[in-house]
Amino acid sequence: MGLIKKVPVYIEKFPGGGILTTSLDYVLSQSRASSLWYLLFGTACCAIELMATGASRYDFDRLGMIFRASPRQSDLIIAAGTITKKMSPRLRLLYDQMSQPRYVIAMGGCTVKGGPFYYDSYSVEKGIDHIVPVDVYIPGCPPRPESLLEGCLTLQKKIKKEKIADWS
Repeated sequence: MGLIKKVPVYIEKFPGGGILTTSLDYVLSQSRASSLWYLLFGTACCAIELMATGASRYDFDRLGMIFRASPRQSDLIIAAGTITKKMSPRLRLLYDQMSQPRYVIAMGGCTVKGGPFYYDSYSVEKGIDHIVPVDVYIPGCPPRPESLLEGCLTLQKKIKKEKIADWS
């Protein structure tokens, strides 16, 4: 019982029924957090773990997360793998095509900070946060599907705390 948050819901009793009232911020943030549509941006070995998370064993669908192939229908980009300087404009374009509010999860050491290519490669970005703002970082090489699920749950907690005024 200690994990359940108090919900700002008020019930008025009337003969033959009742009225349920709550805040619009609460309803919208709960519904957005429970129905995230994600766009995959997988470029290397982390993408295999990302695809495994969407498969039947780990099942993203139970969290309300549905894969979309179009950035215009997505709320979230999950970037997994090495991001090169040549890919950076494409990633930024996909991010800009998404509607507000939009979120980014950086999955894996190469995506987060350049990984093993940090010092020895001229063509690899030294972190995705130079291109787009990141909401959740998931370290590892490659991170397990459980880590990605935990990152998605963390993002859902963050979304549930947002207000409509924060969407800009």
